[in-house]
Amino acid sequence: MDYLKTVVPSQLIAERGSNLVVINPGSANVRIGLAQQDCPISVPHCIARRTSQVPKKNVQDQLLNSQITTVQHMERERAYDIIASLLKIRFLDEEVMNGQYPQKMGRVDALPQQSNSKKDTVIPWTDVFEKGTSSSSVEGSSQRLGESSTQNEDNVDDGPSSTEPKYREYIIGEEALRIPPNEPYCLRRPIRRGHFNISMYYPAQQVIEDMHCIWDWVLTEKLHIPPSERHMYSAVIVVPESFDNREMKEVISVVLRDLHFNTAVVHQEGLAAVFGNGLSTACVVNIGAQVTSVICIEDGVALPTTQIILRYGGEDISRCLLWTQRHHQTWPAIRTDPLTRPIDLLMLNQLRVSHCQIREGEVEAFAVVHSYEHGAPPGFHKTRLTALNVPPMGLFYPMLLVPDVYPPPPRTWFSDNEDMLEETWDFSRRSDMSDGYFSGGGGYFPMWDNYPIFHSKPKKQDCIGLADAITKSILSTGRIDLQRKLFCSMQLIGGVAMTEGLISAVEERVLHAIPSHEAIDTVEVLQSRTNPAFVPWKGGAILGILDYVRDAWIHREDWIRNGVHIPSARKYKDSYFLQAQSMSYINN
Repeated sequence: MDYLKTVVPSQLIAERGSNLVVINPGSANVRIGLAQQDCPISVPHCIARRTSQVPKKNVQDQLLNSQITTVQHMERERAYDIIASLLKIRFLDEEVMNGQYPQKMGRVDALPQQSNSKKDTVIPWTDVFEKGTSSSSVEGSSQRLGESSTQNEDNVDDGPSSTEPKYREYIIGEEALRIPPNEPYCLRRPIRRGHFNISMYYPAQQVIEDMHCIWDWVLTEKLHIPPSERHMYSAVIVVPESFDNREMKEVISVVLRDLHFNTAVVHQEGLAAVFGNGLSTACVVNIGAQVTSVICIEDGVALPTTQIILRYGGEDISRCLLWTQRHHQTWPAIRTDPLTRPIDLLMLNQLRVSHCQIREGEVEAFAVVHSYEHGAPPGFHKTRLTALNVPPMGLFYPMLLVPDVYPPPPRTWFSDNEDMLEETWDFSRRSDMSDGYFSGGGGYFPMWDNYPIFHSKPKKQDCIGLADAITKSILSTGRIDLQRKLFCSMQLIGGVAMTEGLISAVEERVLHAIPSHEAIDTVEVLQSRTNPAFVPWKGGAILGILDYVRDAWIHREDWIRNGVHIPSARKYKDSYFLQAQSMSYINN
């Protein structure tokens, strides 16, 4: 620790960050990078694999029902009218000319006029053929594929001497989201709503294999770290609060067993976030694409009783934007389905980021909306978007977002779903376990099925508004001095945290959500020092550099042969208790 007090930060990063990889998996994106870098490589967390299945399933997911019920529809309309009253805009079925409040027009076009062209906003289709295939043969193959959907894999791939174009076996990241629907690919997302996307359509083994393939591709193609060199690297895994212990065990196995890292350590997003912004105590509010989590950190220690998981995020706001426009009849007469057509969701996410904000008055903008139809180039439709301040307010009124379109995965898979902060991972391999369950290669064996099963209550997953969740989380600490400190140290992270006007909206609504009998009259959201979407990743890098030699690090050989091995009977969760000297170093 004396060394940490005297060393120059850049020197410490150079010494320890060059062989330290930080991995932050999320439902929509995975962020991977070297600890010495300023920001990570961010890739959509999905993979599209070539398939010969007939009829073809375009998206392999746990989606059960994309239709909202009548009750949900009524609750959504009621939530809209409540928000309209607060924002002083017209109600859902009210004409502008008969509006109760005068219009306050606000142009929020994000794109400069000189760049507001079709080429700047259109999302191109992915070329699904390997490099070297001519465009004419690509078009010809696409036409033949549309005419004959019964073509199997043997006919598609005839070998190097064939005149037919050769399909790519798998496509990862944003390219996977832009594959034409008529092509023989099935899209898979390993994580959905903060959990492994396991269902009867997507087995656990496939989920883990896809996760391994995506991460391996990023490490090899983006960071240029081949498998043969990874034994010289260590990994910091920054996991979401929503993860259960079995999910974390599988993630560690992917990193150590399959990706061949030498050592690894796991940290929680909330804890990493406070380090990423140089704090020691804060209420961390992580608003991601599909999950929002709230947790309080005190002096570098995560408080498990304050953790709340909310199953909504940025993608739900994007879907609500589409619903709002259709209800006001401002959306063009085109087919837009963000649930089954990923390219439509990409477009809606772009519109949300560029145009949605929170403030009073009518917020409208002109935008170019694209249609993506089978066998046709993208269509361009200039339209006027309205009520752009309503969708992000769904964070405070979640029934507006209808977040239950994607149900959580079956709980039967999480037979050992103990909380990562409350349980001890001091497992030793049982005498009746054979070595066959511990694979040193890339195989997948049911190693965890042989561990004892611990039953504990599932994580709290509430369907309450963001302000109520923050208030509930902080008040659950039970100490007035800590509560006052946390209410003045709220930290918004995640991609949605960059929404204009969100900070002031959170401060105002949290203040009103505090019960009148509580002796608290001040709330404040702290400004993030870096990109809110990358704060947990950055904090993981800092934790990895400072916590480099502690016992929490798991060695590859120990993990493969013995499960979790913690020297001196040290509990794994002790990795969350960093010495005060380290925290002092960060703050300085």
